[in-house]
Amino acid sequence: QLQLVESGGGLVQPGESLRLSCEISGFTFRSYLLGWARQGPGKGLEWVAGVYSDGNTYYSDSVKGRFAFSRDSDNKRVYLQMNNLRPEDTAQYYCAIGIEVKPSQPGYYAVDYWGKGTLVTVSE
Repeated sequence: QLQLVESGGGLVQPGESLRLSCEISGFTFRSYLLGWARQGPGKGLEWVAGVYSDGNTYYSDSVKGRFAFSRDSDNKRVYLQMNNLRPEDTAQYYCAIGIEVKPSQPGYYAVDYWGKGTLVTVSE
């Protein structure tokens, strides 16, 4: 059974950093986007960063150059290093997996599975 458990969120000031972690069990997909999605206040769930099954990475335009995705070689832990955080990064962050291809969607995959999330708040 697939389980995704996030940790590492918190309250930080603009310009500070946070590192999110996710423990994954039951991962058996062969074609996927594995990474992090977020949902800000009044917004929909959107991909932030991740890795495709072919090894290519995805970053949304809003986080390129500030966030870095990484994973353990066995896909049992993934991480999101978030630097230079901005108030607009405030959101519930979810460890997520996409398996349904949706070319019209940023990241080209739907967000099909996600954990309970961890809250990141960026405020003075």
